[in-house]
Amino acid sequence: MKFANLLAAGVLLAAPLPALAQEQLSIATGGTGGVYYPMGGGLAEVINNHVEGYAATAEVTGASVENMGLIATGDADLALALGDTVQQAYTGTGRFEGQQLDMIRGLASMYANMVQIVTLEGSGIASLEDLVGKRVSVGAPGSGTEVNAQEILQANGITYDDIEEQRLNFNETADALANGDIDAGFWSVGAPTSSILNLATTNNIVVIELTDAQIEAAQQAVPIFARTTLAEGIYNGVPATTVIGVPNVLAVSSEMPDDLAYAITRAMFENIKDLQAVHPAANQTTVEFTTVATPVPLHPGAIRYYEEIGVTLPDNLRP
Repeated sequence: MKFANLLAAGVLLAAPLPALAQEQLSIATGGTGGVYYPMGGGLAEVINNHVEGYAATAEVTGASVENMGLIATGDADLALALGDTVQQAYTGTGRFEGQQLDMIRGLASMYANMVQIVTLEGSGIASLEDLVGKRVSVGAPGSGTEVNAQEILQANGITYDDIEEQRLNFNETADALANGDIDAGFWSVGAPTSSILNLATTNNIVVIELTDAQIEAAQQAVPIFARTTLAEGIYNGVPATTVIGVPNVLAVSSEMPDDLAYAITRAMFENIKDLQAVHPAANQTTVEFTTVATPVPLHPGAIRYYEEIGVTLPDNLRP
């Protein structure tokens, strides 16, 4: 009997131990034709490889506006979103009038979007005002692209009453332009982005340049907007073009444990080359960019990391 008991014990000891359960994390991104999805996938890999006890997955969503709601309800643990949308959610303004999401916190600012208004050669559209009376994709419902499109148009005296607006995601916008179903489309996304790159391989595209007055009007309405330049040749046949830039924020809830927020922030910056290998937009993901571009307070766990590496944070980034 003793031998049998010892044998049984030996079998148990020899059996492989079950793997420790990993807690799942959801990263809300955007559509597959933009930058959020590959960046979210890259961040998920960093978490999976360098944050013990957690497994992350990038989720396709309607992007910025929807992502803020997913953080608020706990259906996403991390989210990428445009800075102005994040700020509106935190303050209960704009699209979030009457539904303030004061639990929104930042971990970092990732890179700057460029608001790219694209049409095809021969469309007769050469300026923002030429959009009046035209069929225009303003972005997917619940996206930061639509928020930016509305902000830029309204700041320059153009409303949805003046255009035939369509709410299409990036891939749908590119397809609709190629098929002649729309005349122009808005993208608020890092450059280059795959949907515009693909469109430019089979069509001669034009990116509408904004005038100084149009940019200044937009900045008065949305101070977070910045003047930036789309580099020459980033898309086939497109010269250097003045556009509006807006930062993208990696957002979480204030309910995220401090140790987890710290671990994710540290893992991301210590392994930033892994993210840069996924998309060149991550070349802008720096501590310095976070300190100057983040429009909401940082999570205490992220603050712990920044202070640990000797960064002096401005008061507006503290909860």
